[in-house]
Amino acid sequence: MLSVSLSAFTPVVLMTSSGGGSGGIMGLLFPLVLIGLVFYFFIYKPQKDREQEHEEMVANLEQGDKIVTIGGIHGTIQRIDDDSVLAQVDSKGTKLRIDKQAIASSGEDEDDS
Repeated sequence: MLSVSLSAFTPVVLMTSSGGGSGGIMGLLFPLVLIGLVFYFFIYKPQKDREQEHEEMVANLEQGDKIVTIGGIHGTIQRIDDDSVLAQVDSKGTKLRIDKQAIASSGEDEDDS
């Protein structure tokens, strides 16, 4: 019974005892650096670029611009304040105050029917 348990344990012992000097700290740091670079270039940088584009779009809003909110409300800017805009949302004159951060896009992307 002892020989069966030793033979099952032998590969684990051989894996841990052999290979002395298998990269050391570089073997540990390289994958972490690689994961960090992938995270930066595929997640962090594109998000920062989108935020910068949104800030520029909000800063360049003018009276009369057509906007779409993150909730899907379409309207035309009537007045711009520091942190919000007053937008007319239909032809009957209904106006809504919308936070600038809630504006998803501006400009005429679609034709109104």
